[in-house]
Amino acid sequence: MRLIIVSGLSGSGKSVALSTLEDAGFYCIDNLPPGLLLPLVEQLRAGPAEHYDQVAVGIDARSDATELARLPEHLDQLIALPGLDVEIVFLRAELNTLIRRYSETRRRHPLSQRGRPLLEAIEAERELLSPIGERAGLTIETTQRTLHELRALLRERLVVAADASSLSLLFQSFGFKNGVPADTDFVFDVRCLPNPHWEPRLRALTGRDEAVIRYLGGTPDVEAMFQSIEDFLHQWLPAFQAEGRSYMTVSIGCTGGQHRSVYLAERLRARFADHLDAATVRHRELGTTTPSGK
Repeated sequence: MRLIIVSGLSGSGKSVALSTLEDAGFYCIDNLPPGLLLPLVEQLRAGPAEHYDQVAVGIDARSDATELARLPEHLDQLIALPGLDVEIVFLRAELNTLIRRYSETRRRHPLSQRGRPLLEAIEAERELLSPIGERAGLTIETTQRTLHELRALLRERLVVAADASSLSLLFQSFGFKNGVPADTDFVFDVRCLPNPHWEPRLRALTGRDEAVIRYLGGTPDVEAMFQSIEDFLHQWLPAFQAEGRSYMTVSIGCTGGQHRSVYLAERLRARFADHLDAATVRHRELGTTTPSGK
């Protein structure tokens, strides 16, 4: 049985995650008290194997705080069970984004009882759920993602990747001027490389356009940077795989996230796609994602 525990801050997209997994054939349960995790798994494993081979459970701040504090203990018990693959997915978003989403939906935050202001409720929830976030194998930052992008990412990393490879590798380009992505394992700063922005004929293009590819591909420093990142990943990814990691995100950043980081992320994805079935590229500032195999 494959068990995915979906958690995260209220308003970060947990419901979207569960509905996406349900559409993909998972048996999904939302807002399960942590103490019922082990009895649930035991009951489902006693049923038809083909019906409950993929299960997703939502656990969040709606549960009792005492129960949440015991979640690590429950997780250790689950992980010790033979034939059970346990994964934790944690979703989060920036404070201002969560406040805006609650203002738009007019929903009540689960921790805003007794007149507690929304800001205090969000901060209390962040602290309450931090032990779960620290154990997550996959953390997804949803601040700058649309619902369509979030669904696509979840399908790519949790559904497609599970059928294709033991490691799902995401290369993500971004612009430092808009902040460093929170959901990343490695960050490489490529702002030291020649910038096509200062070439008038290239300014409006991106790192996916042929003219920019020719410009950057013919530069020794760019080639050296590409080789260094590739060598680093080739050396250390196997160590993370041996540790049991299923998801890795490599972020490449330049100033605006339009030229250099896009070019290198595309090249790295193409290189690692040769031996990893699930290698994806996402360009945060361009708002595009290329699934594995494309």
